[in-house]
Amino acid sequence: MEWLNGLLTTQSALQTIVVLSLICSAGLALGKVRVGGISLGVAFVFFIGILAGHLGLEVNAQMLDYAETFGLVVFVYMLGLHVGPNFFGSLRHEGMELNLWSFAIIALGTVMALGLATATSVSLPDMVGVLCGATTNTPALGAAQQALSQLGLPSGSAALATAVTYPLGVLGVIVVMVLMRRFFVKPEDLELRHDDEDKTFIAQFVVVNPALNDKTVAEVSSLSHLRFVISRLWRNEQVLVPQADTRLKLHDNILVVTTKDDVQTLEMLFGEKVETDWNRERIDWNHVDSKVESRILVLSRRVLNGKRLGQLQLRHTYGVNVSRVTRGDVKLLATDNLRLQYGDRLVVVGEPKALDHVERFLGNAVQTLNEPNIAAIFLGIILGLALGTIPLSLPGMSSPVRLGIAGGPIIMGIIVGSLGPRMHFISYTTRSASLMLRQLGLSLYLACLGLDAGRDFFQTVMRPEGILWIGLGALLTIVPVFVVGLIALRTRRYDYGTICGILCGSMANPMALGYASDTTKGDTSGIAYASVYPLGMFIRVVIAQMLIVFFAT
Repeated sequence: MEWLNGLLTTQSALQTIVVLSLICSAGLALGKVRVGGISLGVAFVFFIGILAGHLGLEVNAQMLDYAETFGLVVFVYMLGLHVGPNFFGSLRHEGMELNLWSFAIIALGTVMALGLATATSVSLPDMVGVLCGATTNTPALGAAQQALSQLGLPSGSAALATAVTYPLGVLGVIVVMVLMRRFFVKPEDLELRHDDEDKTFIAQFVVVNPALNDKTVAEVSSLSHLRFVISRLWRNEQVLVPQADTRLKLHDNILVVTTKDDVQTLEMLFGEKVETDWNRERIDWNHVDSKVESRILVLSRRVLNGKRLGQLQLRHTYGVNVSRVTRGDVKLLATDNLRLQYGDRLVVVGEPKALDHVERFLGNAVQTLNEPNIAAIFLGIILGLALGTIPLSLPGMSSPVRLGIAGGPIIMGIIVGSLGPRMHFISYTTRSASLMLRQLGLSLYLACLGLDAGRDFFQTVMRPEGILWIGLGALLTIVPVFVVGLIALRTRRYDYGTICGILCGSMANPMALGYASDTTKGDTSGIAYASVYPLGMFIRVVIAQMLIVFFAT
């Protein structure tokens, strides 16, 4: 058994991999165990890491720091890349409101920290350390230490306070989410408030509005600000694929792809809506009529990445209609202004021979999409880390602020995922590869974090001030998150997943996000997290310095 003991205790690159793999595998396995209907998922890796550290397992400090940094960077960059395509649309619609909820959590925690510092024997520098640990924000601790150093004040106890309160800061957000779901969340709160997976709606209309008789499809479209695509037209026994110059006649039956909110207005425009459900999951479109075929084609020609759909001139050149575009799990309306991305799946309607020509034009090489673009991922990580090191000087601040190794990559991932096609940058990654890299990065980060915290955790807790710090940290973690989360839940404006994303993002807590993603529907938690995390993290860094500068002297 000496070889096994050496494998676990003799510090080397091999031993580091073995120890971290052991922690991850045990944590992920135990994370699937449900107690009272609740499982912690990937979050359990953190607690196995603490146990391993407490039992004396150690790895080389530099290798541990590398593995922790690499895991966090991979996780946050892939998260940003994943939510990027829908990020700016979400930000325009409700992003500011999401950030306001995040600011409420930050403001309440800050006010509580000042009040607790006054009411207890804890000095303000130590309370700032407690606040940084309770909100799992090490960049804020770094900013506070710089401010203390410039004021000639010691910063060692602030760092120790952060180390003690950090583990419960990580756990506290999960505790709040578990309690909310157990006692306050209703079944309707778990349903998505906004259908983020399908932004299209298919409806059938009969043209009975005399004003539209003999009008072309282009002319009808210009009469309204609504966005819609007429994919099929039935006239007597004839089936047509409408083009821009196709003229509508009274009593034409048309199949229209639009948004759900615009159906009522389109009914007023065309005159009559046919009560047929064209949105059920399983419809064999090729049996709807025999002369027109519907085919799903994948955009795999790199030269078309970033092109607007209207630029391809598919209607004019091939006589076909593109009714919808599926990107990931999101169905988008195929308007001429829609910018296409590598890997998009286009629903094309037309005659079989025309569809064969379109298939060759678009590529439809499904096999090539099974290979993730690894080079683009590494390039994005490099750019994200560079962005995170840029110093940002703010008026009144004694030292510059940086986005850091978490803020830079997640912002760059969002930029690449959202704007990459505009620059003809291939950022496509398969869903399975994206999920695997996110889980791998998060597991590695949590294993390192737990192993490092577990080494001195219990000894520090037994210090005279340790228990007080832990109690104060628990209050600063749980109370703001629970109060604001419950208010947000009661407003019924958001689904539970979105609220979880706000809570995790405002507390800069990727482990809690992993738990939220495992236990909620869709990607709403990830999108909300990415929406509030960058600005929330930045504000906490500024607040930490302001508390020291204005209240510690």
